[in-house]
Amino acid sequence: MDSLKTNAVHYDDTVVRQFSIMAVVWGVVGMAVGVLVASQLAWPELNFGIPWLSFGRLRPLHTNAVIFAFGGCALFATSYYVVQRTCHTKLFLPKLAAFTFWGWQLVILLAAITLPLGYTSGKEYAELEWPIDILIAVVWVAYAVVFFGTIGIRKVKHIYVANWFFGAFIIAVALLHIVNSAAIPAGLLKSYSAYAGVQDAMVQWWYGHNAVGFFLTAGFLGMMYYFVPKQAGRPVYSYRLSIVHFWALIFTYMWAGPHHLHYTALPDWTQSVGMLFSLILLAPSWGGMINGVMTLSGAWHKLRDDPILRFLIVSLSFYGMSTFEGPMMAIKTVNALSHYTDWTVGHVHSGALGWVGLITMGSLYYLVPRLFGREKMHSVPAIELHFWMATIGIVLYIAAMWIAGVMQGLMWRAVNPDGTLTYTFVESVKATYPFYVIRVVGGLLYLAGMLVMAWNVWMTAISGRAVKVPVVAVNPAHA
Repeated sequence: MDSLKTNAVHYDDTVVRQFSIMAVVWGVVGMAVGVLVASQLAWPELNFGIPWLSFGRLRPLHTNAVIFAFGGCALFATSYYVVQRTCHTKLFLPKLAAFTFWGWQLVILLAAITLPLGYTSGKEYAELEWPIDILIAVVWVAYAVVFFGTIGIRKVKHIYVANWFFGAFIIAVALLHIVNSAAIPAGLLKSYSAYAGVQDAMVQWWYGHNAVGFFLTAGFLGMMYYFVPKQAGRPVYSYRLSIVHFWALIFTYMWAGPHHLHYTALPDWTQSVGMLFSLILLAPSWGGMINGVMTLSGAWHKLRDDPILRFLIVSLSFYGMSTFEGPMMAIKTVNALSHYTDWTVGHVHSGALGWVGLITMGSLYYLVPRLFGREKMHSVPAIELHFWMATIGIVLYIAAMWIAGVMQGLMWRAVNPDGTLTYTFVESVKATYPFYVIRVVGGLLYLAGMLVMAWNVWMTAISGRAVKVPVVAVNPAHA
């Protein structure tokens, strides 16, 4: 037996541990910046007269930190973990996997330096300048080589559906990033987009919406299809539905971007195509949400005393809510009221905090004990506390933004009998103030929950030890 253990091939979990820890670290940083910029909207003097702390510079830092640092590290960690377990093999080229970790941390560090200094391409979710964009592309290609190489050397014939979603996310993000970030350099940290005018806007929102569709949806659905069944101890409700969900989602999402450009210079037919595909998108999105939730069939009682499962299942309810709200807001008549208002901010954060945040936290709570040789997290009551802090924080945040957004839309388009505007813009800002304060409270609660998680992860890590898990050939249904 001892000789068998000595000669055993082990999973490459070092890079998974590194990305998992950094996901928590960057989550705290990104959310702290989010609370600061939210506070600046309520109390503008909180920029302290310092240019580097102005809202316009910190807001892209917040979005990049939460999406690409927190979310990105979580996606790297979970995809590397899942692809090994479901393929029954160690990572392909582990040294290249290590490069993806250090390369991605360098990208994040460079973003944290350049964005507050004001170096930006001015493109939503793609603000980083051309040298950093090239580094992102290099790291991403390395990531694709490791991930698909691992699938290529798998020991089982079947490719589990979580890997389909992770694979689609990796390919689509590479395509989106390279096309949208095409630019003509005009100095070390200055460039001009390769596109102009409305074409630039169209490419940007093809990228922008599909960053949501593939980075923030397909990737995290990969987590859902692995960690929900594992934590519930049940098979996926319908494997056939998961495959239909996959193909319908990745086909439909690509065409929905123009709904960000209603009532602009974009041709009307293009806007209508974006609206139509956004409405169609409701079906595969809800199919996936139902598939995840119904995986608990026969195991609903586990929700009573399993806070990790609660994170995962409540995240799916937010996914369902966000993917109903998105298509509704893409309808031109609804968009005429909602666009440019805080309703959009509420929608984005119901998806970001509710879906992406909670599914990530639940997945990391599953991963961390296993990565450090523990049976469970250091404190299960702390997970429970975190769940309620996060959930209440989300509800406060999105309810405040929904109310503020509808109010703003109605105030902006109210007219007097003589055709003049009923309200000045300043009056709408003043009316919004209480909701901005409520948003800060919700954000603080969410951040506090993340700090509880950071403490819990730290205590779990230092009281455990990094363990080597041997690759064991078992039935893929039990992987």
